[in-house]
Amino acid sequence: MASGVKPRVKVPKKAAAGEAITIKTLISHKMESGQRKDKSGNIVPRSIINRFTCEFNGQSVIDVTLEPAISTNPYFEFEATVPEAGEFQFTWYDDDGSVYDTAKKVAIG
Repeated sequence: MASGVKPRVKVPKKAAAGEAITIKTLISHKMESGQRKDKSGNIVPRSIINRFTCEFNGQSVIDVTLEPAISTNPYFEFEATVPEAGEFQFTWYDDDGSVYDTAKKVAIG
């Protein structure tokens, strides 16, 4: 993982089958729009998280394309229905080709 890039995810550990749960994600990432110039007048290359996806047991839950206007440390909060016990897979894609991911399991109870 690139220095300083850290994904954080909050998912309930248990849910009832069919329950809609709230998921919160945040990734620490110093975004750069590609519109700024450095002290020498050179354009600072764009460096953003350009896509975020979440899957549950291999099924897409959310797939978001991000543009240069996205803030530093992008935060997402969304609901997902948990039909069964399983695992959420969260993935962030960086302009430089880096991919950051993490997973969280949910039990039915």
